[in-house]
Amino acid sequence: MNKKYAVELTKEERLLVFETVDNKTTPKTIRKRCNILLFADASVGKPIKQEEIAIRCSVSDVCVYQTIKDFCIKGLAYVLRRREHTNPPRKPIVTGEDEARIIALACGEPPEGFSRWTVRMLTNRIIELEIVPSIGRETVRSTLKKHN
Repeated sequence: MNKKYAVELTKEERLLVFETVDNKTTPKTIRKRCNILLFADASVGKPIKQEEIAIRCSVSDVCVYQTIKDFCIKGLAYVLRRREHTNPPRKPIVTGEDEARIIALACGEPPEGFSRWTVRMLTNRIIELEIVPSIGRETVRSTLKKHN
């Protein structure tokens, strides 16, 4: 079977890949991509099959194929970059104006019979006042923690 893409790393590229793998701050996904390139490198010897690389690196066959393809077409810098999302996967539940209203509510007087607000009481009150249609206690807690 003829391979469509073959990886042949130069000495400089190989050193860069090894440095990236050895760096403690390198994310796991980039480290796996580096290992894929090292296993697929034909300049050192006969590379192993993509299925075997997928098993050794604990990734899918598609991930191995895409990594090798990206290296051949777009280069090493593209493969080793961290992918940034232009938009976050989810929109934030609480906007800046909502945050201000939640903090103002928390800084205000607690309900009668209580000496201070609890996160549960704040969550229920936020929903009652329709500041946000629905919100979880953890979101309220993290919002308050963010602003001390």
